[in-house]
Amino acid sequence: MAKRRITKQITVGGVKIGGRDNPIIVQSMTIGDTRDVAATVAEIKGLEDEGCEIIRVAVPDMEAADALIGIKRKINIPLIADIHFHHELALASIRNGVDALRLNPGNIRDESKVREVVESAKKAHIPIRIGVNFGSLPPVGKIGVTRGIRRVVDGVNELPTLAEAQASGDDDVYTVVDHMVATALWEISILEDLDFDEIKISMKAFDVETTVEAYRRLARLVPYPLHLGITESGTVTTGSIRSAVGLGILLYDGIGDTIRVSLAGPSTEEVKTGFEILKSLNLRDKGPILVACPSCGRADVDVLKLAASVEKFVKEIETPLKIAVMGCEVNGPGEAKDADIGIAGGNGRAIIFRKGVKAKIVPESEMLEALMEEVRATEAEMAKS
Repeated sequence: MAKRRITKQITVGGVKIGGRDNPIIVQSMTIGDTRDVAATVAEIKGLEDEGCEIIRVAVPDMEAADALIGIKRKINIPLIADIHFHHELALASIRNGVDALRLNPGNIRDESKVREVVESAKKAHIPIRIGVNFGSLPPVGKIGVTRGIRRVVDGVNELPTLAEAQASGDDDVYTVVDHMVATALWEISILEDLDFDEIKISMKAFDVETTVEAYRRLARLVPYPLHLGITESGTVTTGSIRSAVGLGILLYDGIGDTIRVSLAGPSTEEVKTGFEILKSLNLRDKGPILVACPSCGRADVDVLKLAASVEKFVKEIETPLKIAVMGCEVNGPGEAKDADIGIAGGNGRAIIFRKGVKAKIVPESEMLEALMEEVRATEAEMAKS
């Protein structure tokens, strides 16, 4: 894995982002109506329980902006206001105490209005995320122009993808990635001209190749932390896969300081998937890592049932344990020995390993409870150390 990109450090409501040694932060966004304070707070509390570290809410109108006051009072993680089209909503959100803003340069393109928001954020000492999104890029050749937003007519949808440009053999062709980068740099320049550098940037598209290349290019051009995401990635199943591929490539490159897995499903699934992506690359330790064989004709125990039971049991555990659930003598003993706690089933019984050492042999009927005893004991030991 590449060495992590070092950036300017910013702080969102006490959470440090970027810099040299800060962890990659997992974010989400509420899916309910921000104007419903009670429901929004309940959703955020559920996200907090899953480990969400920063939350973003949509602010489509002034009623939603006013609701931020009540929401902010009742949650424990930083609150970001997501603003599109109307800069007055950004100004109201700042007055109402948000910890950061997300501005879309494709939807607020009047430089005077952007400057007004930046000056207000500067006085309030809160950062701004410049959120570039393929679905709402400004017209080609009209970045910063406030009229003419029909994307097909104005060329955005007609821009070639990176793959199409490479296939054409024309090294000078202007691509979607070029337009995304140019859009980001336009707004960055406005902020920097106002001596404002509390900046975070995202470069999202549905297409993995477009997203990856946009982030790679911008990472070479600016010193600011980057928020990673694949936009409109899909349902929990397909979106998790697409996000894992796209975010995984960038994280492996050393790029990325915060992430959000955008899913058409419960917002808590975004947080769970985000942490699993980071855990798979050894970038965050949060809760157990469960190793389980996929089962096959060699399995002598019901591995699928056992793994599901173990996963349910360890859901509430915060200790970063590696637990292996294996079903036969081929890979079972080796994987089980390599884990903090492991079980290798076979012939109506199971061997339980703890820190690579055989701890006990139990009958199949007792293996779940025996394994859980070892998990509890190991967790207690690690808590003392």
